[in-house]
Amino acid sequence: MVAGSLGTAGPVQAAGESSPAPISCPASLLEKATCYTGQDANGAFYAIAVPKRWNGSLVVHAHGGPDLGEGSDPERSPGDLERWSVMVDQGYAWAGSSYRRGGYGTRMAAADTENVRRLFVDEFGSPERTFVHGQSWGGNVAAKVVEVYGKQGSYDGALLTNGVLGGGSRGYDYRVDLRVVYQYYCQNLPRPSEPQYPLWQGLRPASTLTTAGLRARLQECTGYASAPQERTAVQQRNLDDILAVTHIPERTLESHLRFAVFTFRDIVHHRLGDRNPFSNDGVRYAGSHDDKALNEGVERFSADPAARRDLSYDSDLTGRVPIPVLTLHAIDDPTAFVEHEAAYRASLDGAHREKNLVQTFTTEHEHSELSDAEYANSIAALTTWVRTGKRPTAQSVASACAFYDRTYGTGCFYDADFRPRPYASRVLPRPAGLSWPAMTARQEKSWSRIDGVGIAP
Repeated sequence: MVAGSLGTAGPVQAAGESSPAPISCPASLLEKATCYTGQDANGAFYAIAVPKRWNGSLVVHAHGGPDLGEGSDPERSPGDLERWSVMVDQGYAWAGSSYRRGGYGTRMAAADTENVRRLFVDEFGSPERTFVHGQSWGGNVAAKVVEVYGKQGSYDGALLTNGVLGGGSRGYDYRVDLRVVYQYYCQNLPRPSEPQYPLWQGLRPASTLTTAGLRARLQECTGYASAPQERTAVQQRNLDDILAVTHIPERTLESHLRFAVFTFRDIVHHRLGDRNPFSNDGVRYAGSHDDKALNEGVERFSADPAARRDLSYDSDLTGRVPIPVLTLHAIDDPTAFVEHEAAYRASLDGAHREKNLVQTFTTEHEHSELSDAEYANSIAALTTWVRTGKRPTAQSVASACAFYDRTYGTGCFYDADFRPRPYASRVLPRPAGLSWPAMTARQEKSWSRIDGVGIAP
């Protein structure tokens, strides 16, 4: 089939796989594209959009999260398509998977992302160029796609935006710290009257605590949802100490705590068979009104080496990047701290692949709401890099954005001179946790030979 052309019949479908069925496109793409949904052989729902003026290239999208539902969410990918419709508006075909199940599993999500690329090729032909885009945890997923599938020639470049690029074995250490520091001050998760459990579990498996219940306990302890003048002196001190020690922004305290409770339970109980991949041994907490008491009283634990290995194998990045990668990250991202970019650069430096990376930064303040002009500019810069072989600079990318802002009017906020500080400057390192990559290519190869390694799909 001619690259960039629309086709119909492809290879014989796998059992349980449905052909893409036409649906209405998001309002911003009406009259501009044809949109489809379906379900792949593994049960993952997906969405596809093909512009009526297709430029011949495909963007395969990896979504963030992870969502914690049981199965694949049929609404997830159409919602992602609407959010990143700017890619289709710029002439790129778009394909995104909702993943076959909820819960943690970076390699699983990467495989489902690759599956939707193959499904697109089967149905519509081989694109001239294929790019993978990942946002938030999807940045980790897309970076894993690059390392696992990029060397096969399936992808030409990657765009990672506000990505969780520190990997799973270190990328959640600040949430480990939040979990134990919160409990030290609040003593309500669990309460003394409730069944006790080690905090590395996040939440005991049988707990019926809801997100609303978690919010109520956080409010009870810190008054975070109240105006400062309405908090008690104890609430204000608890809040001040938790924020000062963990370096977590007040406006995202609840969302980080939700992850440290509910997603940790998913990782530990559902994915790792109740084994502990986390550690805070050797970490000294500082910044509170009484650091000595905090360090003496906070719960301590060490990781099960096999559990840590499995989490690392699933989600850590080796830095062995065979294709151009462009990143875009808000400097004031309150969820995926910009220091994740320092970890990613250090990983590529350690693998001697730094020439395949260009990082750009903006002065924006939100995790999931970057400017459409910047998205359009970023995918164009990546396309030019792939097409010409000429590596851009942060300055050249920033300078080109004004052209796209004339169309979208959402602003260009680049800081071409910004460089993030090391990851350990924001997240307290564990002993022997300063070198990158967190998982070397040699470790990955050795671990891959172990039966049942990683996280099951």
